[in-house]
Amino acid sequence: MDELFDTSDLDPARRSLLPGAGFFLPDTVEEGLQEERTAAALEGAEAAVVADPDADGLACVALIREAYDDVRRVPEADGEADGAGVENVGDETVEAAKADEATDAADADAGAETDEAAGAAELVDAADPVDAPEPTPHRVALLPASPHNVEDAIERVAEHAEPGIDLFVCDLAPDRYEYVEDELAAAFEVVSSVRWYDHHQWDADVAAALREAGVDLVVGDSDEECSADVVYRSMAYDFEEAYRELAAVTRDHDLWLREDPRSDDLADYAYWGDPAEYVEVVREYGADLPDWVVAFLAERRVEKERLIEHAVMRAEYHEVGPYTVGVTYGRCSQNEVAEGMREAGADASVIVKPAGSASIRGTDAFQRCHEVAGRVEGGGHPKAAGCKPDIYDDMLDYANHWTTRGAVTKRVILAAFEAVVEEASESGESDAE
Repeated sequence: MDELFDTSDLDPARRSLLPGAGFFLPDTVEEGLQEERTAAALEGAEAAVVADPDADGLACVALIREAYDDVRRVPEADGEADGAGVENVGDETVEAAKADEATDAADADAGAETDEAAGAAELVDAADPVDAPEPTPHRVALLPASPHNVEDAIERVAEHAEPGIDLFVCDLAPDRYEYVEDELAAAFEVVSSVRWYDHHQWDADVAAALREAGVDLVVGDSDEECSADVVYRSMAYDFEEAYRELAAVTRDHDLWLREDPRSDDLADYAYWGDPAEYVEVVREYGADLPDWVVAFLAERRVEKERLIEHAVMRAEYHEVGPYTVGVTYGRCSQNEVAEGMREAGADASVIVKPAGSASIRGTDAFQRCHEVAGRVEGGGHPKAAGCKPDIYDDMLDYANHWTTRGAVTKRVILAAFEAVVEEASESGESDAE
């Protein structure tokens, strides 16, 4: 049966229509692996960082490890290996495979997100943080998490951390305080402090509740800063220039500025590579990745471009009020696909994923992506958001999703566009700059 879930040998046109093998991993198996990995990572640690494992979240980890003088040299830095670091790459990230989700927006990409979830190269073969524990314990433990399971990671810190540890949460934003309330209370019984650094758009009540609970929360302007910027200016540490540059290049992709060609390399490497490896490589090399990583990325991008091409070719365009909305389906790099639809005339783009989630990307003409996502179980930024509509009750719903190339999800999201545009029209609001 394993071969049914392994899509690595399929033609990209067919491969892009199905979720990765990680999608089919039972939650109980994943949770057990996460428990084991967390316990090992926290053994003897002075601090723990719960972070989104995209370039922005991992840059935060690199900065915090520098501040704690938690140094590990990667073998390649000493000439002891030749590309060995890329051998840890496995199947698609469990979280990315299951859904890029709601904060996929905050990811780095498009003018924002997360997002959430990850604005790098959403292909098929990202590293799996569940299966790739760091070979030796760090003083600052890395605990990858997504916006929809940040509470689980915090709970595991409460269960496995040694008393007095410092807890950081980076590049993640809960939609409601209730989602993390109990877990934070449990963590405060163990940790000495909780510092939360982010740059997504926060609900004022959620932010106030976290601060009242004792969290040192710093939220940067999502139009000006990435989370790494927030960590850089918030930590009481005199970082070297290389770390300022790392934050700046990370911001270039996370806010979809696209002015520094190195930022795409960082984003793709964070997605395709092992999170632990990424942190140590950027600490050693900064924003200028070594040749063996560049070669690894070049190989992966051959297929990435093919998947982008298929997704753009599948795109359909709909008129919603004064806007043209492009909609497509497939496992692909959402940012480049959105750019392809923009070049075809789209003011906004929707990329529906086989795992059930969707990425929403805007332009200067349409800056309400977060409002659209907010109507379908998601969130993000004005020009970059993510969601996963609550329409999947069983595997038959997913089977229909795959065979119809996301027809129901597309309709639900287009209806959200229509509602947002109508509401904006009635209020006389405009996206024109």
